[in-house]
Amino acid sequence: MIKIALVDDHEIFLKGLERLFASYKQLTVLATFTNGQSLLNTLEIIDIDVLLLDVQLPDFEPEELLKSIRILKPNLPILYLTMMRGSRAIKKLEKFDIQGYILKDASINELLEAIENVANGEKYISSDLYIKEEIDAINTTTIPENKLGNLLSPREREILVLICKEYSSAEIGEKLFLSTGTVDTHRRNILVKAGVSNTVGLVKFAIKNGLLENEDN
Repeated sequence: MIKIALVDDHEIFLKGLERLFASYKQLTVLATFTNGQSLLNTLEIIDIDVLLLDVQLPDFEPEELLKSIRILKPNLPILYLTMMRGSRAIKKLEKFDIQGYILKDASINELLEAIENVANGEKYISSDLYIKEEIDAINTTTIPENKLGNLLSPREREILVLICKEYSSAEIGEKLFLSTGTVDTHRRNILVKAGVSNTVGLVKFAIKNGLLENEDN
């Protein structure tokens, strides 16, 4: 069971998420908040696994709120909700160790996947956050290891290596204990993040960025 707190200043959106999560047995919403101050007043006394946090609240600047959250709960996994695309919108928040970024118009399946990843200690960055110019740059530039880790989650890197080894989605799912549909979702996200359109492009991306150098055949 993943215990969640929700923070969003749009009450209709907040209540919609709460009702949505109520239909999933693996999730439970312990608290909801419409502003940053009410969250801070309660955060120390609630035991949650993931904080689902709107990027824009009326009473706090994002950096100020995150700094206060990290004082109270230094290791709390945070999944950031945003409508802003482009990596510049999230770079200034990286120093607060945000575990995930996802767009508010993401699919339900992607949101659930992001929550699960973050709760399990993985990072999740929605591929749709990247604008076309950034994807083009990714496709033509070798990415430093520390930046590559922010682009692809550990799970995505694991799946990419298996794709390069010619495993099918079904075989990858069996090996990693994932559904075929989840593997296919990861595959689509990797394609977008890598800025390529097919498996050959993925192999070139993996080789270019040294993802296969230490892998056994």
